[in-house]
Amino acid sequence: MNTNTKSDIQKFWNRFLSSNPDYSTKTIPPHYYFCDNKKDADECADLVVKDIKKATATSRWWFNQHKECLPKVDDLAIVTDWIGNPKAIIETTKVEHVAFNKITAEFAEIEGEGDKSLEYWKKVHLAYYEREMESYNDEFDENMIIVCEHFRRIYSEV
Repeated sequence: MNTNTKSDIQKFWNRFLSSNPDYSTKTIPPHYYFCDNKKDADECADLVVKDIKKATATSRWWFNQHKECLPKVDDLAIVTDWIGNPKAIIETTKVEHVAFNKITAEFAEIEGEGDKSLEYWKKVHLAYYEREMESYNDEFDENMIIVCEHFRRIYSEV
């Protein structure tokens, strides 16, 4: 993790606020990276900056397991790369709870990863969900609920 992350995140947020005063009443949002490895996290951050990635798909299992609140419309977040460098600020625009086996090609395309196909989405997300559940001795189920969070990029510096 970048030792200057907290300071860098605060400076990034302050620069956003100086050019977006309508958000001045908001507190600094959480920051995180997508995925569970450097290559994918950095690639996803880049896709957000380029306004290609406009959604993410976290299992409801993960939210329950980590006692995290589910996302809701108007939530803000700072997307970072793997080491914690801030890359973009996103705002949640829509949240849907969908079984893995009911994810659509349209959602896979909006998520913007790989070739944007449903086949690619299912392959990489199945592997991801299996990895995240493995250490808890839980098993993936095709009916598992996925929290499909749509967002818009509201700020980046590139």
